[in-house]
Amino acid sequence: MTTSTATDTWAERPDLSDIGFWTLPIAERAAAFAALRERDPVPFFPEPDIGLPRGPGFYALTRYDDVVAASRNPAVFTSGKGATNVVDQPPEFREFYGSMINMDDPRHARLRRIVSRGFTPRRLADLTDEVQRTASAIVDDVIDQGECDAVGAISARLPLKIVCDMMGVPESQYGFVFDRTNTILGVGDPEYVAETDDIIGALLQAGHDLAELMRDLGRHRVEHPTDDVTSALVNAEVDGERLTSDELASFFILLVVAGNETTRNAISWGLHLLTEHPDQRRIWLDDIDGVTPTAIEEIVRWASPVIYMRRTLSTDAVVGGTQLHEGDKVALFYWAANRDPERFPDPDAFDVRRSPNPHVGFGGAGPHFCLGAHLARREMTVMFRELLTRVPDIAATGEPQRLKSMFINGIKHLPVAFTPGGVG
Repeated sequence: MTTSTATDTWAERPDLSDIGFWTLPIAERAAAFAALRERDPVPFFPEPDIGLPRGPGFYALTRYDDVVAASRNPAVFTSGKGATNVVDQPPEFREFYGSMINMDDPRHARLRRIVSRGFTPRRLADLTDEVQRTASAIVDDVIDQGECDAVGAISARLPLKIVCDMMGVPESQYGFVFDRTNTILGVGDPEYVAETDDIIGALLQAGHDLAELMRDLGRHRVEHPTDDVTSALVNAEVDGERLTSDELASFFILLVVAGNETTRNAISWGLHLLTEHPDQRRIWLDDIDGVTPTAIEEIVRWASPVIYMRRTLSTDAVVGGTQLHEGDKVALFYWAANRDPERFPDPDAFDVRRSPNPHVGFGGAGPHFCLGAHLARREMTVMFRELLTRVPDIAATGEPQRLKSMFINGIKHLPVAFTPGGVG
């Protein structure tokens, strides 16, 4: 994969397949997407080099209306050939790592019906107290220090514990799960997978390790059921069907990756944004109850932790005035759609009271809308309430160290400081 250094040309000739584009400052990335929306809303790019055979290229959807329209039409914009990478992967590879997000109906509907048994309103309501206890304990652990790396000490801990607790993964395995998920989503970042390493091998090993953990747990829950989600899933039967051990393992990989990384990065970006926009912090602090709901949605919109998802056309279609053909690949850039001025006035601004805010930070409408969106919102709501009430002056003391990725808008490290002991 080539790396460009002439960042002043990106707005004129952005190359979304070049990792150099994804390491640009956020404002420069936003300017490049704005230019594309204006002059070429459905541009074509070569596929990135990730160690797998590259195909003919992909189209990028950069406008909100196009992204939403594609999301609502899964019969044409299909997911079965891969959703998380524009480069084709072997079938067993994409099913292992993507679970139902790499499926179309009826397989997608079948699997979602079964796993939804683990995400009933009652079960999610039962998690509310656990989310609160965990967030309080996280702040307890750092409050006297006066400083920390917010990603490792705050942002990552809450979703990791909640997801692992939901599935019945013991606390002794939290670090193991965290390390493997970093590898899966950080394969393009040398902090997680060295450039000299076998990237595909590292990815396969990380997935194998997580799958074996869940297979072992699933077998135990069949004989010794408890009240966790793993027990619910291995014992759930819908229309006479159950999850296979491979489907359970694949779903667990999806859950810990999506449920951990996206919430972790939204919280981290939120802390950065509150530092960069003290006026918005004051607005939020002055009315925590009233502003929190809109502030959480604005953080998700602005951060867009999942940058894109891929679809493959099942038939010819016209998108954004561009004729596409059966077999063409398109990337739905949620990050760009969430900055479309046709839908979001002053889109690059961070406005904690923005309303309406019909962002696609959890995916567009349709069957692949994020299953865990409600839980993610709950986790962010509770975590920011804890921080704003107990350490209201928490602020970043340096720039975020961003993940080198085309797929995840991630932050690896974010130094923060606050008054030791917090407020009264």
